[in-house]
Amino acid sequence: MIRQYDLVERVKAYDPNADEDALNRAYVFSMQAHGSQKRASGDPYFSHPVEVAGILAQMKLDSASIVTGLLHDTVEDTVATLDDIERLFGRDIARLVDGVTKLSRLELQSDQTKQAENFRKLVLAMSEDIRVLLVKLADRLHNMETLHYIKSDEKRRRIARETMEIYAPLAERIGMHQMKDKLEDLAFAELHPEGRESIKTRFAFLKEQGGSLVEKVINQLTETLKEGGLDEATVTGREKTPYSIWRKMQRKNVGFEQLSDIMAFRVTVETVGECYQALGVIHSHYPVVHGRFKDYISTPKPNGYRSLHTGIFGPERQRIEVQIRTREMHEVAELGVAAHWSYKQNAGRTEGKQYRWLRELLDILEHASGPEEFLENTKLEMFQDQVFCFTPKGDLIALPRGATPVDFAYAVHSQVGDTCVGAKINGRIVPLRSQLANGDQVDIITSKAQTPSPTWERFVVTGKARARIRRFIRAQQRAQYLNLGKEILTKAFRHEHQELSEKALEAVTKNFAVTTVEDLYAAVGEGLVTKGEVLNAVFPNRVETKTAKVVPLPRARSKSSDNAVPIRGLIPGMALHYAGCCHPLPGDRIVGIVTTGKGVTIHTIDCETLESFADTPERWLDVAWDQTDEGHSHIGRISVMIGNEPGALGNLTTVIGKNAGNITNLKITNRANDFFEILVDIEVKDVKHLTNLIAALRAMPSINSVERARS
Repeated sequence: MIRQYDLVERVKAYDPNADEDALNRAYVFSMQAHGSQKRASGDPYFSHPVEVAGILAQMKLDSASIVTGLLHDTVEDTVATLDDIERLFGRDIARLVDGVTKLSRLELQSDQTKQAENFRKLVLAMSEDIRVLLVKLADRLHNMETLHYIKSDEKRRRIARETMEIYAPLAERIGMHQMKDKLEDLAFAELHPEGRESIKTRFAFLKEQGGSLVEKVINQLTETLKEGGLDEATVTGREKTPYSIWRKMQRKNVGFEQLSDIMAFRVTVETVGECYQALGVIHSHYPVVHGRFKDYISTPKPNGYRSLHTGIFGPERQRIEVQIRTREMHEVAELGVAAHWSYKQNAGRTEGKQYRWLRELLDILEHASGPEEFLENTKLEMFQDQVFCFTPKGDLIALPRGATPVDFAYAVHSQVGDTCVGAKINGRIVPLRSQLANGDQVDIITSKAQTPSPTWERFVVTGKARARIRRFIRAQQRAQYLNLGKEILTKAFRHEHQELSEKALEAVTKNFAVTTVEDLYAAVGEGLVTKGEVLNAVFPNRVETKTAKVVPLPRARSKSSDNAVPIRGLIPGMALHYAGCCHPLPGDRIVGIVTTGKGVTIHTIDCETLESFADTPERWLDVAWDQTDEGHSHIGRISVMIGNEPGALGNLTTVIGKNAGNITNLKITNRANDFFEILVDIEVKDVKHLTNLIAALRAMPSINSVERARS
């Protein structure tokens, strides 16, 4: 275990300005917090955070990262709280520790899901500060180095699989190839011990047979480069890792003996220009293997990796792979993001847009005025346009930023989306339009009676959800228009003392540019074709009675004329609209106005708006409330003048609630020192329900007047 003095000295060796006091305090705090806790190996638990801090020091990270490494398990595994960390070490350290703690908690769910790529994206998205991810990777590396102490075979294999599927690719994603290789090799040793040992045995045999072959290749390449004017070039040779060889054998379905590039040689030079010079020298001396050249300098990998790769028939007629890079590129290739902490003075040497956010890290480290500025500028922007949420079973769903529970429901399954009535986020019931956050656990509540609501389209963000909702609306609208149109024509034919005949309608479909009778019904229901036009087409000799204005006969609620179209079952907002000017309710005498392309709008018989339709009698439709359509709520609007005194508004809402009314909207239209005028929209059963509610409100002393609103 690294001693306190040794750790501080390691950090100060590469960062003389390191916060020595914070490092010492963090070391002591962690040791005291973990107390007598033991690891599976029997060692004090405190040895783990110290070793993690040591790994971070090898990466030459800043003091805050080392302190976070020492403290990263204290909030999760001891009585220490985040408030303690912030009080003793500051907000910056507390945020880093909190970030690592959140990632550790996510691990508990990761074994329940096989969606490794989504999980990797979630980890990246939640690691708003890149240092959180570096500490987490160091934590995982030390856990893998001590994995053999865990007694449970199943647990060891789960951790190894998680490392292989999630953390090694994460290290690669941010360019940390050295970390990636270590994690892969440790996981490989647990998951495929026989395969790893077999490859290592063959390596040993090759070394014994080949003797100084590697040394000969290095010497000849070095001599060739010197002849080409590159005296300072360094050539090294290395074996590829057992896991990379095993993976290539699996991918290409070949045996070990058939692999030609199990050895890789690296040429390291000073400048980018010398990289291309070295490439030219090597290609001019040795035959090139066709299709093996890759230029990752002019076109870096997304993780910032830069190097020239080529395959040649090199010295001793061996087919080998050669990588050519600058010394800085080599550091970045091995340590990725972490390497840039040691290149603060030379940040300008990194070029290209792939390095933009890394260069910002270096500039901020150098010039940040405080932790807040550093944090703001080191946010990891990868996948910030996505949000990752869990199902109750632990499956991970990736959605666009701004997604809602309705988007989540459709992502789980179309049927779940169609029947969604509510949602719980992290155990709490929330509105369906709530925006989801990373790591949320979402539980969708469904009902067989539910259908998609047209209002959902206003807030969903995924294409699938929007497409399903629109598809349902289109299907429902057509069905509504079709039923309404058929009902209108049935009543119209009856008024002409004729029976509706589909054969007669088939004969005139061409007149209206439709192909079927159903299309004609839908066109009538939608208001694209009038009932009079259809009657005139079917009965060419019909004499139409012209009137200046058609006013439906008033009728009691319990009665309806034979020619009145029942509006039962028509979904508001589709083929049927209730006028906002008069808010008709069951029990009101009503009339329908056919609006082109929108279906029918229902008005009360005394609505002033009807006067504007006096000159278009063909648009008037006799309609009636259907007495069998009970149990549905309707919106009634009242205008209230209320005293400006404490409790008055509370009394208003209480009375409405006690009388089984549900307020859907409330708007103050006028304010004075003594009175407020308010418009209130209330869900009620019918006009009688609203009348009783108005009577109850009028009995309140704080309410000056109540009237049914007409606007």
